[in-house]
Amino acid sequence: MLILKAISVLLDYPTEQLVAARDELDQAIASAREISPAQRGALHALLVLICDQDLMDGQEHYGALFGRGRSLSLLLFEHVHGESRDRGQAMVDMLAQYEEAGFAIGIKELPDYIPLYLEFLSTRDAMEAREGLADVAHLLALLASRLEERESAYAGCFRALLQIAGAEPQRAVEAVRAQVAAEVRDDSLEALDKLWEEEAVDFLKAEQQDRCPSMASGPGKAREESAIPLHWVDFKQEGAAVEAVQEARHV
Repeated sequence: MLILKAISVLLDYPTEQLVAARDELDQAIASAREISPAQRGALHALLVLICDQDLMDGQEHYGALFGRGRSLSLLLFEHVHGESRDRGQAMVDMLAQYEEAGFAIGIKELPDYIPLYLEFLSTRDAMEAREGLADVAHLLALLASRLEERESAYAGCFRALLQIAGAEPQRAVEAVRAQVAAEVRDDSLEALDKLWEEEAVDFLKAEQQDRCPSMASGPGKAREESAIPLHWVDFKQEGAAVEAVQEARHV
């Protein structure tokens, strides 16, 4: 499902490679029939925003939006397990899922990083991809609602994912609106200082011996500060490859 690859790139750290792939991304969005015209329009608007602004400004905005606090973390298990010991086992299980499917990731890539998870789902058949999104639909709705609270165009990515998962985006977001409205923002400097004070010692002692090699060194650090994009491929070539795989499955 090529649109998942496009959304994974839009949600990843902005780079010159992303800007250079603007035309291919635009075509992938325009040709996506898994989402409505409204969702395609929102993704296109985000692409324009990312590509038309100064790259360093975009990177700074991205870091401030997704790298502060936990509420907008792009790590799935951050929302499910926090810093509990269960998170390490969940990481191992997800890595095993990738390996079984023949999907290799870099040693510094966290398996639950949402753009990476979307890239993985883009290599699966449509039903499996939709099921994978449906499994995390509640988290997608929370992230969409939180981003809308901050008037961020990135909310469009999560609304599109909800639609692909089979949910009605507006209804899913409205269902968690009250919860989000009651939350205390956790991206202030004071909140971040408090978070580190509470976790710096206890978490390191508990997890140092058995942490997964891909686990981040701190909250929100999906790639240990490395601004390396996902597995970049030519979108036209990938589209042809996906079609070939789908045809082979029906032979």
